[in-house]
Amino acid sequence: MISKIYNIKNFITYDTLTRDIIVKKTDSILIKNNKIYNTNYSGSDIKIDNEIDAGNKIVTPGFIDSHTHLIFASNRANDFSKRISGESYLNIAESGGGIKSSINSLRNSSKEELFSKCKNQISYFIKNGTTTVEAKSGYGLTLKDEIKSLEVIKELNNLTDIDLVPTFMGAHDFPSEIKQKSSFIDLICDEMIPEISSKKLAEFCDVFCENGYFDHKQTLKIAESAKKNNLKMKLHADEFEDFNSAYLAGEIKATSADHLMKSNLNGLKNMAKNNVIATLLPATTLFLGMNTYANGRKMIEAGCEVAIASDYNPGSSTIYSLPLVMALSCLYCGLSINESFKAVTYNAAKSINREDSIGLIKEGYNADILFWDIDHINEIPYWFGSDRLSAVMKNGKLIFQNNVN
Repeated sequence: MISKIYNIKNFITYDTLTRDIIVKKTDSILIKNNKIYNTNYSGSDIKIDNEIDAGNKIVTPGFIDSHTHLIFASNRANDFSKRISGESYLNIAESGGGIKSSINSLRNSSKEELFSKCKNQISYFIKNGTTTVEAKSGYGLTLKDEIKSLEVIKELNNLTDIDLVPTFMGAHDFPSEIKQKSSFIDLICDEMIPEISSKKLAEFCDVFCENGYFDHKQTLKIAESAKKNNLKMKLHADEFEDFNSAYLAGEIKATSADHLMKSNLNGLKNMAKNNVIATLLPATTLFLGMNTYANGRKMIEAGCEVAIASDYNPGSSTIYSLPLVMALSCLYCGLSINESFKAVTYNAAKSINREDSIGLIKEGYNADILFWDIDHINEIPYWFGSDRLSAVMKNGKLIFQNNVN
């Protein structure tokens, strides 16, 4: 089937030839078999099966959220209330809150209950222009519960309108029942990773490489097992202090290293040298009421390609709006508007190894397209919310239309 999008004001995309954001006038865009077939069609020689009036809107690629903890069973609003009342994270955790409450609630939920709760979240991402979501496990921390989480991601991928990219994150924390950390590392390396790989439940393996969590030696052992079992690596790196995790991300040639609030320049240069995408998560800094944001300008000057993502999770970022994350990255991380746009499209695609199929308005790419009631790219982060987003297309199919417009 061939669809034609006409009455387009212009389209905005990153261009790999000019290595810049471009704005192009076009008569119409053709979509064939869910992919962009022609970005400037003005003829009448092709039989059109479906016509879509863009309403003189600007169109862009669908946004890509390359770092989320989507799979959780209960919120932590009570923790939030305690935190803004002055209680410390440690006190909240000791009273049964924090990540331990997320682990307990997920373990006590059936796969069907977890699927139902997570499925309800997908529409919020779509309404904010997100068409692809990386989703991590990591609130189970047993073989059974990590597999349960990843199976929910697989079912969501099959039964919802957007694409989910599965990441195994058994190395999110050490569960309280584990008395020796080495035994949990062995469980991850010898049982979890091989079984998850054999079931084809994950593409990536992520490790929280941070002081007090997983050290360099433990991270390297997990990375070796992941590589042996055909999982690509990601790292949570240098969020709380400079643990030299950015440098380690370069050494293991991770696909991305995320957070990076405290990373040193040498570590960032090693990431750039080894083509590791630097992913900034400014919504987490905002949500936690912190003042020091990751320095995206420093990363770009060090040679890193920078992506930005929501870090959507129940404890430290309930924000799923990438236009808002764009605004935060411009206001507090040193990115230009064009850099923030590239960071949620092409660079975000690179951070999940999909830069050849999503993240651009380009012939041969998936027809993941957003329709904006704006005049300029600057308005996407300027307006913050999604009310300027008129419609969302995924794989050539309209999956959301905003009645406000």
